[in-house]
Amino acid sequence: MRIIFMGTPDFAVPTLNALIAAGHDIAAVYCQPPRRAGRGKALTPSPVQRRAEAAGLPVRHPVSLRDPEAQAAFAALAADVAVVAAYGLILPPAVLAAPRRGCLNVHGSLLPRWRGAAPVQRAIMAGDETTGVTIMQMERGLDTGPMLATVATPIGDKTAGALATELAEAGAALMARVLADLAAFPPVPQPEAGVTYAAKIDKAEARLDLTADAATVERQVRAFNPAPGAFFEHAGERIRILAAVATGDAGPPATVLDGALTIACGTGAIRPLVVQRAGRAAMAPADLLHGFPIPPGTRLS
Repeated sequence: MRIIFMGTPDFAVPTLNALIAAGHDIAAVYCQPPRRAGRGKALTPSPVQRRAEAAGLPVRHPVSLRDPEAQAAFAALAADVAVVAAYGLILPPAVLAAPRRGCLNVHGSLLPRWRGAAPVQRAIMAGDETTGVTIMQMERGLDTGPMLATVATPIGDKTAGALATELAEAGAALMARVLADLAAFPPVPQPEAGVTYAAKIDKAEARLDLTADAATVERQVRAFNPAPGAFFEHAGERIRILAAVATGDAGPPATVLDGALTIACGTGAIRPLVVQRAGRAAMAPADLLHGFPIPPGTRLS
């Protein structure tokens, strides 16, 4: 098939790889423009742009697709289908209608649960036992289009990073199956019941809510690993917790209970396993406490 691929972050790369491996004619790859990143704030291409250029594919990164010229250029590619995975721009009606067989999206949840920008993190934070990937026919609504195929996976104790990687691979394989025989995957409307929305993550949410129960706090740690990183503050410094376990220990919420940095929550406590100071490498709590004492009885913020 003649395909336009649209994606930007690491999550989208496996799907692009699957299209390349299947031998599709990839007319163009659309992704977000390079962003300034790193200490030098140099313009840095996205993971999808780097992969596309390595494969010799033409790359386009318009700032918007609402411009008539951008829409005409998209339509001129005469694609059979557009494949979208975490692209990051709204597709206006003219773009949605341009490919002969529409636009198919790899969405990281079992729709209609967790429509929106952050389905992986929201599923973990909510304590969902299962999530998955949906291949969806795109329309004007926010992830409201009919579904072609789904695949489920247990969440367990996975971090957002690990779960997103798993879903990216599963979504790529599922998209490859769908494209190999589109007629075998007729679109099915989403159920009206069970709709939830996965709002974009606000960095302020990463501050640990140590008044919540320990299980909720532990999920917060996993949901914000690797980014933006769940944290508490002490002595004017922000300390990220990258991994933790919930325990049955008790004490006033936000209080350090022992020399292992166990922290009391609203109910129970969490024991950090991996922590990180600003500008430092990840480390065990014992290594942190060696140079940055946080004695028992300390109230954290």
